[in-house]
Amino acid sequence: MNLRRIFTAAALIACVLAASASSAQVRVGSKNFTEQFVLAEIYAQALEAAGINVEKKLNLGGTLIAHKALEEKQIDMYPEYTGTILLAVLKQESMNDQKAVYDKVKEAYAAKGLVVLNQAPVNNTYVLVVRPDTAQKYKLQTLSDLARVSKELKLGAGPEFRDRKDGIPGLKAKYDMDFKEDLQLAIGLRYQALKNDQIQIVNGYATDGMISAMKLTRLKDDKNLWPPYFVVPVVRKEVLDANPKVAEVLNRISAMLDETTVADMNYRVDGEKMEPKDVAHDFLKAKGVVK
Repeated sequence: MNLRRIFTAAALIACVLAASASSAQVRVGSKNFTEQFVLAEIYAQALEAAGINVEKKLNLGGTLIAHKALEEKQIDMYPEYTGTILLAVLKQESMNDQKAVYDKVKEAYAAKGLVVLNQAPVNNTYVLVVRPDTAQKYKLQTLSDLARVSKELKLGAGPEFRDRKDGIPGLKAKYDMDFKEDLQLAIGLRYQALKNDQIQIVNGYATDGMISAMKLTRLKDDKNLWPPYFVVPVVRKEVLDANPKVAEVLNRISAMLDETTVADMNYRVDGEKMEPKDVAHDFLKAKGVVK
């Protein structure tokens, strides 16, 4: 009888441990471009190194698709950007103070049962870039300069850029900017198209490695259309309540990031054709997070 009780107790403990392990799993998602793949891999691999069971669900799609997946509990966290939350998700007006933007999105997400963790020191704002010869020909330094001649030039941009307030609608409203043509191109194809003069302007991100590699000219947002876009992990609150260690790991990793390093990692994927998971592993190994 005692032996049976021992076996029963052992089975019960095993079930409890199995349930705990299952509940500790964190499903890490990402949107559908290079930096998202790299960041998601970094966060996922760091969680795994901390002994947390991880499932990766990368390349979900654009902002609203990833956000919906989070709200519907299809994923538990993904890397996002403060300005994107402000404008694309919350549909608020643009603000330029990084703390004000962070506080606003953190508070709004808390009401949705979502936690915006510490922002990484990486501001991946939108940027319009041109080749140096184009900048010289049209005397381009700012977006106001571009607005004068934009009807003569072709833009290559991602799909969300047509609908978001910080995209083409914002450029039209703030700068009265129209383009000769607007071609929808994946981020990896835009820079090749720019090099081949199929387009003359690229809608990119400040941390795109190809910008420095191709020595492109960034045009200054002189009327402050774009708010800060600092990287933040967004996590479902119930996941953090169940395992506070998740927040500790993600915040520690975010503090290790910087714009130069992220741009370099993006280039290693886009320019050198490395796999995001390998680039992420190299970063974490250099930081002593993984072996």
